[in-house]
Amino acid sequence: MKNIFSKETTDGLVQRIEQLTNNTERKWGKMTVAQMLAHCNVTYEMVYTDKHPKPNAFLKFVLKMFVKNTVVGTAPFKKNGKTAPQFIIKDKKDFEVEKKQLIEHIIKTQQLGEAHFDNKESHSFGKLSAIEWNNMFYKHLDHHLTQFGV
Repeated sequence: MKNIFSKETTDGLVQRIEQLTNNTERKWGKMTVAQMLAHCNVTYEMVYTDKHPKPNAFLKFVLKMFVKNTVVGTAPFKKNGKTAPQFIIKDKKDFEVEKKQLIEHIIKTQQLGEAHFDNKESHSFGKLSAIEWNNMFYKHLDHHLTQFGV
């Protein structure tokens, strides 16, 4: 898996995002390109903002036991997989706003680096290693950029 904390990987992701337009068609799924960008922003909003409420102790336990390995492991996401409720984007989104925000999040994450994330508490899964953070960030972005052909 590519390293989201390396400038080379970050630059590659930004280049892929820059290829998107408001009219880019998806290869699968239901989201528009603007909704996909907003969906990808949720991961970073959970790290950098308090916009999304944290799960209670029971739900966090369930997420750690049954969802964590799928999200932070190396196996790619399947097409049309289940999505957590806070990641479901149904309303219309501003493509340029979401694109700018996502690029800023990716660059901020790369600049903070692995050491910042190693053993950092995640919103839903408890403490994660830098490798688990990388896997979660990179494979989610790669999955959705591939969904839109970039």
